[in-house]
Amino acid sequence: QVQLVESGGDVVQPGGSLRLSCAASGRIFSINSMGWFRQAPGKQRELVARVGNTSNIMYADSVKGRFAISRDYAGNRVHLQMNSLKSDDTAVYYCRGQIRTSVHSGYTPYWGQGTQVTVSS
Repeated sequence: QVQLVESGGDVVQPGGSLRLSCAASGRIFSINSMGWFRQAPGKQRELVARVGNTSNIMYADSVKGRFAISRDYAGNRVHLQMNSLKSDDTAVYYCRGQIRTSVHSGYTPYWGQGTQVTVSS
């Protein structure tokens, strides 16, 4: 019913930049928050950044000042600009949207399939 598709993952050198994008499509009535999570090998999935439907934004401490999240409300898209990348940023990055599929439903989290970001020299 609802699909989230990420793009933009790649291999980049330390200090480099990447821009991730996520597009939500399908049976969407409304979207509350959209955000990015990441999961490194052997670690739990963690929140990277999130933007609500009133443009309220939060970042993980580890990415503040380096990453910037932005949202295209009309296009149901969210982007993550990642600068000054470090090896610790290596992970699979997942997009998540809190989405209602009808006026009768509550907000349900939907996830993308993930995109690999590798920071290595």
